Amino acid sequence: MAQIGYSEKVLDHFTNPRNVGIIEAPDGYGKVGNPVCGDLMEIFIKVKDDIITDIKFRTFGCGSAIATSSMVTEMAKGIHVDEALKITRNDVADELEGLPPKKMHCSNLASDALHEAIKDYKGKTEDQGKNK
Repeated sequence: MAQIGYSEKVLDHFTNPRNVGIIEAPDGYGKVGNPVCGDLMEIFIKVKDDIITDIKFRTFGCGSAIATSSMVTEMAKGIHVDEALKITRNDVADELEGLPPKKMHCSNLASDALHEAIKDYKGKTEDQGKNK
């Protein structure tokens, strides 16, 4: 992977991904894919008092997709859901010390999957508020 310009941090997150797996009965779930490259990402979150207390991912894709998934879970764990919604595609790439231009779409998928999981969480909490 290094020959196409991956940083040491990308290689580390690809070979030692953090927070891999699923969370049973998550508070939020997001799933996104890219039909062009075939990558698929799922993010599961547990939330208490609007703080992301646990986060896991499953990714079917290339090394960049795995590295960006791993990084976005590290960035979001332990912070308020509204702060996590501010994590951008470029934030993920910057934390990985850059991605080759042709792999930038992978950082898009990671932040998009996180945002979908948070939207799912917020939708559920709003529904619970209506049912009280």
